[in-house]
Amino acid sequence: MSPPRPVYTSMASYWIFAVLLLLFGSAIGDCECGYSMTTGSDGVQHVFTDLLETDFIHVDVTGNGEGGASHGWAPQGYNISSQASRGPFGESFAVRNVMSNINKDPKLFSGRGTLGLDAGLLLVVRDVLQEDRVPVAEISTTDLHYFYGTFRAGIKITDVPGTCSAFFWYQNDTQEIDMEFLSAQFDKAKGVFPVNLVLQSKEAAAAGFNAANTTGLRLVNLPFDPTTDFHEYRFDFLSDKVLFYADGDLLSEMTGSGVPTTPGHVLLSHWSNGNPGWSQGPPTADAVTTVSYVKAYFNSSLEQRERDFALRCKDPTASNAICAIPDHNATFFFSNGDNLTPNQTAYGDGGDGDDGGVGDDGGKGENSARELAAQAWIFWLAMALIYATF
Repeated sequence: MSPPRPVYTSMASYWIFAVLLLLFGSAIGDCECGYSMTTGSDGVQHVFTDLLETDFIHVDVTGNGEGGASHGWAPQGYNISSQASRGPFGESFAVRNVMSNINKDPKLFSGRGTLGLDAGLLLVVRDVLQEDRVPVAEISTTDLHYFYGTFRAGIKITDVPGTCSAFFWYQNDTQEIDMEFLSAQFDKAKGVFPVNLVLQSKEAAAAGFNAANTTGLRLVNLPFDPTTDFHEYRFDFLSDKVLFYADGDLLSEMTGSGVPTTPGHVLLSHWSNGNPGWSQGPPTADAVTTVSYVKAYFNSSLEQRERDFALRCKDPTASNAICAIPDHNATFFFSNGDNLTPNQTAYGDGGDGDDGGVGDDGGKGENSARELAAQAWIFWLAMALIYATF
């Protein structure tokens, strides 16, 4: 009869099991099962699978005024006629009118307006017409897979009358969510600073794309002057409603047929076409609206992103597997953390030529492979040690 095995051998197996439990029973990295928020109207928690965070104060997405895609964004360049713009003037969206204050070139400014020195992404509307078009600015995400989510931007609105500053989500002219600021509507003396909250829908299209004649327009007065400082503007796009916020406070909620049903992309624009019923203008001086950041936490419509999420999210109950989205926090970015789970829809700031892309983890992909290989090696080593104890 063989003697009993030493107690320390059996205890070793328990320690190995404990290590395995800690290794494989917790999140590999933060936020692997998404990002959560609670809506202001019903208190329901919503979890979104992907993120796009861009800190325009520290990242130049403009390609130094030469265009091209960078960090998931692309300045837009195209012309539209006065007839298409539904105003007395057309619009000339020019890449040079989207610029970063990181590498601001004074030669790009006309000198006739006060552009300000705020750091961030500058969207410029010029005061000199090009033929019958107003030079204006727009930037768009390069991907079109942004579905349900919460979309937030830090913006300082121009105080030059005669422009429209817009933060919006778009798929087509009947699938659109807008937060629009008409500088001609501002009245500093009376403390009147409206924001136009818009759902462009089939109803609006039937009314000649005039949302004012539909249920998809709400005019809400802000409790602050949006031209003197940056504020966070936000819309939550859910399956049955869209909620609008300013600095974390709920402004309005819209439901019904105007709620979009498709994925789209995120845009920021600053424009004027002289329409007396909307933008008014054009401005009599160069006008600038500045954006400090955009944060989007959303569900991707791409099948590959859905498969990636299913592989990434092993245990939603694990510690830090789901990350709560901070409310109205201009300086916090999940993507700046050291332990963000790889394979997020994030875009690195690695320098020239880093154009990002769906699933680009900002340089963490190689580390992800190493982490997985290390975990596999530890797993098989632990299994061999367990086998040796019996």
